[in-house]
Amino acid sequence: MELGLKGKSALVTGGSHGIGRAISLALADEGCNIAICARNKERVEKTVEEIKNKGVESIGICADATVLPDIENVFKAVIGRWATVHILVNNVGGGGRWGRESVEETPEHVWSDVYDKNALAAIRFTMRAIPHMRKQKWGRVVTVSSIVGRESGGRPWYSMAKAAEISLMKTLAANPSLSRDGLTFNTIAPGAIMIPDTGWDDERKKNPEEFGKMADRNFPLGRPGTPEEVAGLAVFICSGRAGLLNGATIPIDGGEGRSY
Repeated sequence: MELGLKGKSALVTGGSHGIGRAISLALADEGCNIAICARNKERVEKTVEEIKNKGVESIGICADATVLPDIENVFKAVIGRWATVHILVNNVGGGGRWGRESVEETPEHVWSDVYDKNALAAIRFTMRAIPHMRKQKWGRVVTVSSIVGRESGGRPWYSMAKAAEISLMKTLAANPSLSRDGLTFNTIAPGAIMIPDTGWDDERKKNPEEFGKMADRNFPLGRPGTPEEVAGLAVFICSGRAGLLNGATIPIDGGEGRSY
């Protein structure tokens, strides 16, 4: 299927690892030029080389998505290189395991820190991308939220921040002045995804047998998902084939979620 992405410029936040890296590589496979930003210099440089090996242009910027000057530097680099941005993937986030099991014993700053890392980062990147997308009358904004942002589950500060991301995309999508300028805003809501050196991977390494039993019990497919499976959905949403898809929240969880 021709997706109409060749030559488009895309910015993927948190694009050097996990879901962000997989989306970056998948968009590169479709001919997009890719900019990624993340904090880990070594991972950024490695991923940029992987992207370039696919025959497209790529730049990597070391940046903290909670620091305003860093965000400004990201856009300065992207616009300086390609003069615009066609696709923004708000992938940076985290904090699902921060805080304590006891809500009342969790420091208040955890709530604001998780909100900043997820929802506020998505707001800041999106607001800076919109003017360029409006000018060219075409743009795709895809935000990676979570199934805990659309139904109960997870620690409350994380669920709240992920729900805010969903609300942001839905509200922007409902704005006719944006949609009629050719911009769409959609959310992906992954379930459990196996990412190296993160939570599920840590649990599997601690006790492979118990992890296998838990996966068989809790996941309809008997396993967590992979970043590449999420990336396939993201690429379609970014494509020219998805023009009517706007304001959607799409679970990609192997049936793990319970809401419709």
